[in-house]
Amino acid sequence: MADRQASQPAPDSRAGQRHRGEDRLAKALGWFSIGLGVPQLIAPGYFNRLIGVNDSRRNRWTTRAVGIRELGGAAGILDRPRPSGFLFARVVGDAMDLLMLQAAMRRKDNPRRRVMAAAAAVAGVTVIDVIASAKTSRSSDPTTEGGAVRARTAITVNRAPEEVYGYWHHFENLPNFMAHLKSVEAKEDGRWRWVANAPLGRTVEWEAQIEEDIPNQLIAWRSLEGSDVANRGSVRFAPAAGGRATEVTLELAYEPPGRAVGAAVARMFGEEPLQQMKDDVRRFKQVMETGEVVRSDGTPDGTRSQRQLFQSEGQPAE
Repeated sequence: MADRQASQPAPDSRAGQRHRGEDRLAKALGWFSIGLGVPQLIAPGYFNRLIGVNDSRRNRWTTRAVGIRELGGAAGILDRPRPSGFLFARVVGDAMDLLMLQAAMRRKDNPRRRVMAAAAAVAGVTVIDVIASAKTSRSSDPTTEGGAVRARTAITVNRAPEEVYGYWHHFENLPNFMAHLKSVEAKEDGRWRWVANAPLGRTVEWEAQIEEDIPNQLIAWRSLEGSDVANRGSVRFAPAAGGRATEVTLELAYEPPGRAVGAAVARMFGEEPLQQMKDDVRRFKQVMETGEVVRSDGTPDGTRSQRQLFQSEGQPAE
């Protein structure tokens, strides 16, 4: 029996094999970038003639710039165990290359067949890059599963659970410390309308309802059908330090537009979900303990947070 059990694969062996396959694909693309970038950098004229592009001085400098981009991407891919950001940068670079080759095909002095062959090759590599970027993005973050982003964090707040719960339960307070939230507004039938900032200057909104509400212990919510971003979350309040402090545990799960690719795009623009949550609960701790948040770009105004905190406690604002 012991031998039979020892011979069985570990429960996560399949995931490990998948990750190793994704690693091999990423590394192969890294070495491919080196193989492409070196001749572009040191022999741009020969490279241009090979793909049928006019070997002008301007085109040589463009090819050198592309070679530097390829080598920089290769360094990031080969240096990191889960280089999802650099793989996505390859996709962006592929799109730029296809646009340049499309422009080259319009010029009568370029051998059209060579340029078309080069464009077909780039298109094929683009497909591989998109697949590698999506797969690596999904597995690079343990909070990403099947395209859905999951994150959990906790912090100890030096206030009693009833105070902490009371402040959070007024959902209009959430934008005071959740930097990406623009507003939370009460609607009819116990629904709440949330508006949040998104990458590239966009906003997303959704309506949510409370699924569970245990005073001083738990608040759980989920978005309603038709929301821009399907999501759910919960926050737990557990007594600490003999009831003088509260262990706050926040859990969120959402499906970004584009699933795994959308999550990769978000991380490219600094929208990493777990770090967001850690920053949010840190600001929540500041609001509860000091009445204000340290001001910085993308964070709520400290005076506004202080005023609403005092109002939630029934005390006059300063």
